[in-house]
Parts: sequence; C-alpha cells; structure tokens
Amino acid sequence: MFWKVIDWIQEKQKVIGAICLVGMMGLTCADVVGRFFRHPVFGAVELVGFMATLSVAMALPFTHKVKGHIGVEIVFRLLPPRIQTLVDSITSFLALVFFSIVTWRMFVYAGSLRESGEVSMNLEFPEYVIVYVVGFCFLVFDLIILSDMINNLRRLKE
Repeated sequence: MFWKVIDWIQEKQKVIGAICLVGMMGLTCADVVGRFFRHPVFGAVELVGFMATLSVAMALPFTHKVKGHIGVEIVFRLLPPRIQTLVDSITSFLALVFFSIVTWRMFVYAGSLRESGEVSMNLEFPEYVIVYVVGFCFLVFDLIILSDMINNLRRLKE
C-alpha cells in the first residue's frame, strides 16, 4: 500500500514536471513576442527559473524508476546477472545515502529561507516554497531508490 502511494505521487510529479516544461515554453514564447511589441512578461525570467527547477525535481523519481539516467552499460552488460544486481544494489545504496543528505539539507535550507523572509527579486515570491517542493521531490526520489534497493536485495537472495 505504501509503495502504491509513492508510485501515485511519483506519477503526479511526472505530470506536474511536464506541465512546468510546457509552461516554460509558452511563457518564453509569450515573453519573446511581448518584447517584440515592447511589452515583455513581467517576472518571466523568475517564473521560467522556478518552472525549470520544478520540472527537473519532479522528473527525478520517474526517471530513476524507469532507469532513464545516463549510465555506462558497455562493460556492465557483460557481467553476470547476479553481479549486475550486486553492483546495482551498491550504487543504489550510495545514491540513497547521498540523496538523503541532499534532501535533509534542502529542508534545512528552505527553513532558513523562510526564517530570513527571502523572496524573489521581481515577483517577491517566497523562494522557500520552491525549495520545500524540491525537498519533497527529493524525498520521493529517496523512497524510489529505497524501493529499487529492496527489490535488488530480494533478487540477490533468490
């Protein structure tokens, strides 16, 4: 049940990330056309930056789930399946440790931004909101890595 909820969240994040990507394109086009007519979109640069950040963060869990990250597989494919699973388990463990630290630091950073009252330059949008969302995306990413690691350990036992 827990993993189904995580998968559901990850699917929604994928959609939101895609919407952000389309939004970046639309906003950039509107801004370029607006500049041609001397009426650029106010805060477009900030909004595109926020959407870029969100689209990457939202896509991380899905990309990991479908093994879409860049990897060197030329030598890896030559290894026996058990060794491949072992290497994948070790890599997953190291990724989990690293991204857990990143997740923790994102929440700490968001808290310090909230306390300081940091806002974006033009729109005066509180930046800590974006950092909290990115931190949540990394938390889901960590859970997807953990799920992958558990599955690898099950395969190793077989």
